Amino acid sequence: MEFIPVNEPLLNGNEKKYLCECIDSGWISSEGPFVKEFESKMSATVGRKYGIAVSNGTAALEVAVQALSISAGDEVIMPTFTIISCAMAVTKMGAIPVLVDSDLHTWNMNVDEIEAKITDKTKAIMVVHIYGLPVEMDKILELAEKYNLKIIEDAAEMHGQMYNGKPCGSFGDISTFSFYPNKHVTTGEGGMVVTDDEKLAERCRMLRNLCFQKDVRYVHNEISDNYRFTNLQAAVGLAQLERLDEFIEKKREMGRYYTENLADIKGLILPLSKKDYAENIYWVYGVVLDKDIQMDNRTVQKLLAKEGIGTRTFFWCMHEQPVYRNEGLFLDESYPNAEYLARKGFYIPSGLALTKEQMKAVVIGVRNIMSEII
Repeated sequence: MEFIPVNEPLLNGNEKKYLCECIDSGWISSEGPFVKEFESKMSATVGRKYGIAVSNGTAALEVAVQALSISAGDEVIMPTFTIISCAMAVTKMGAIPVLVDSDLHTWNMNVDEIEAKITDKTKAIMVVHIYGLPVEMDKILELAEKYNLKIIEDAAEMHGQMYNGKPCGSFGDISTFSFYPNKHVTTGEGGMVVTDDEKLAERCRMLRNLCFQKDVRYVHNEISDNYRFTNLQAAVGLAQLERLDEFIEKKREMGRYYTENLADIKGLILPLSKKDYAENIYWVYGVVLDKDIQMDNRTVQKLLAKEGIGTRTFFWCMHEQPVYRNEGLFLDESYPNAEYLARKGFYIPSGLALTKEQMKAVVIGVRNIMSEII
């Protein structure tokens, strides 16, 4: 069998039809009609009043942080175990990421560590839902109300996921999505900010477009980047969004298959299938090597690659990022759970285009490698 990539998107719906409409009409830029339609339908899917499409998920986070007027010296509490985009959005504004460790069972931020990190400089909590299960939001909502903090919810990996029956992406003062090819809804590159606050939404629209003033173009009172989203991207996104329920079920079937066929392998920790507030959506199917396994994730991944199986490491912790340590950040900080996940965790092929034959081959390959190293 050919090499099985860690992700391959499924693009066999109306994507081509809608793209042809863009080309035939000449509307390919950010001014095209598909953009507003995609913003409207995506925001409605997560129960939000306003959606502002941007060029990628990183841009969505940067727009969200700037829209909340988080600035130099402000503190934002966030997980250390996440993608660097989250920290970048904070440090770009001169603000300070304040980190918390992971929960070893859900792989999300440990919400019980948050309150001790709150100071008079804390302005927001950045919630990042990791890999398949949502963060336990009830405790965070209570803390935000108690200390008058904003919530920035990064739901990049949670398209279609629910927390206690409410959509992920509906909890923050402002929430963000990514539409990278490995997401349940992809536009190639792309992202979105969603909110229920009309003034905040209008500010986000300005920030995504070089801070042009609403009525006076080319005159700027503030600096922002070009984060615009094209009609071509929106066309693909609409076609994807039409199949979101189908995609979620496919991901959960994939998760059940892997769990059933990998559960008896010694030395391999599988993702939780559910918590009392949510069923795992398996954005990716992650596994973690037991502490007794002497090899790290990268070594095992190289062995799997020889079996024709693509994998990807888990996130590397923010407090161990060379770029931040070189700037003097997080020098004396340690977060053992996150460090363990970063060194022992990786995910196996779990893209929407994955076939049953490929999944069987992945299971065989994982079994072969794990039997060799135990």
